[in-house]
Amino acid sequence: MSDDVKPRRRYDSTRRQAQAARTRQDILAAAHALFLERGYAGTTLAAIAKAAGVVVETLYRAYGSKAELFKAVVRAAVAGGADRATVPVEQRPAIKALIAETDPRRQLELYAATQPGIQARAGPLLRVLIGAGAADPELAEVWTQLEDERLAGMGRLAGMLADREALRPGLSVEEARDLLWTLNSLAVHDLLVLRLGWSPERFRDWLAAALARELLPG
Repeated sequence: MSDDVKPRRRYDSTRRQAQAARTRQDILAAAHALFLERGYAGTTLAAIAKAAGVVVETLYRAYGSKAELFKAVVRAAVAGGADRATVPVEQRPAIKALIAETDPRRQLELYAATQPGIQARAGPLLRVLIGAGAADPELAEVWTQLEDERLAGMGRLAGMLADREALRPGLSVEEARDLLWTLNSLAVHDLLVLRLGWSPERFRDWLAAALARELLPG
């Protein structure tokens, strides 16, 4: 056997994972910008691929359809970026702080404090989604899925309060979940902030007080 045979280069999975994560971030950033600029119907996968520097087949392999890509863009906006979207919700700093807090009223304040930022990041996309969903059944299903996910998240928060015996007497976990889901909806935010001109800070403080009033004793 020849002595000058080069050894096989070890597969660098860490580098490949980093490259894949960077590509995903580029795709989501490009899609985010184009969906807001051109709307859902006016944005093609070809345009997103070109802006992200990838081929269209990469989008199909990663997301399957334009509707699924839009959903991924919304989730990334809610999380605060594509890099955070893959982190379990319970491991995100704001949620970890909320879980660690032992005062129920302070927990609701911490939760309310996250909402102006989330609405600012995800709200514009959700409004595109609602408008386009009226004419696109697949996109309407995306809205339903996202709202179901939000409802499930509110159920977890309500369950945590119930486990700590913090809910007001007579209020079930399901009712607490429903109140959280409704008061924290895009519709309520838009009525108060966009329609009536409330500042994000005023909305945050109102939401914290409203949740405490509806969920906690006294």
